[in-house]
Amino acid sequence: MNKKFFLLTVPAAAFYFWYCSSATAHAMHIAEGFLPLKWAIIWWVVFLPFLIGGIYKLRKVIEEHPEAKMVLGISAAFVFVLSALKLPSVTGSTSHPTGMGLGTALFGPIVMSVIGFIVLLFQALLLAHGGLTTLGANGFAMAVAGPFTAYWIIVLTGKIGFSNRAAIFSGALLGNLATYLATSLQLALAFPAATGGIIASFQKFAAVFMTTQIPLAVSEALLTVVVVNLLAKYQLQGKFIKFPVGEGTKI
Repeated sequence: MNKKFFLLTVPAAAFYFWYCSSATAHAMHIAEGFLPLKWAIIWWVVFLPFLIGGIYKLRKVIEEHPEAKMVLGISAAFVFVLSALKLPSVTGSTSHPTGMGLGTALFGPIVMSVIGFIVLLFQALLLAHGGLTTLGANGFAMAVAGPFTAYWIIVLTGKIGFSNRAAIFSGALLGNLATYLATSLQLALAFPAATGGIIASFQKFAAVFMTTQIPLAVSEALLTVVVVNLLAKYQLQGKFIKFPVGEGTKI
């Protein structure tokens, strides 16, 4: 395996997903103006403390480990490319990878709130994917619920004896699914069903997303493990950061 393979891994995977995707329908990112103003404000308020904490943590990581900038850039690019894709589901909606598991495994979850925010902001402004009023809701779902779920799954599976490879796979997979469950809850709270209320609405939205999201999450988790292996091989992460399970580059 050489450096050319490493440099082509993420773009090649992204091209594959793009080639199989459709440009129509609605994606996981909640569109501009879709949420009632009350809920848009609430989710901004909920998301902001994580964003502020992430900025503080990110500055600390860069100050202590300037060489981390390259891997931070790779993590951000991984999130941007994968989360910008729109893959059609059999339900008429669309799903996409989130890419948050990679950065979470390397830097922990709070840093990903910043990376996720930047990615979502650029996607809203440049790709009409998501929106500015819904950025708080999308940020919480993709950059808080997903990474924190991934982190704790990595930690817990590591403590019970999983290898780092298996722990990262599990974290990336369940972190991806947690993002969609969080979005389903956000939509259910804003639009409760006439019969069954929030619970019935949540079940409806979750069922729509999960039809295609489960196999997609498995694919993302496999890709995340491949990229982490490559980073470890070329010693782009072990010198300045350890996995949450504390095993360094032993994956």
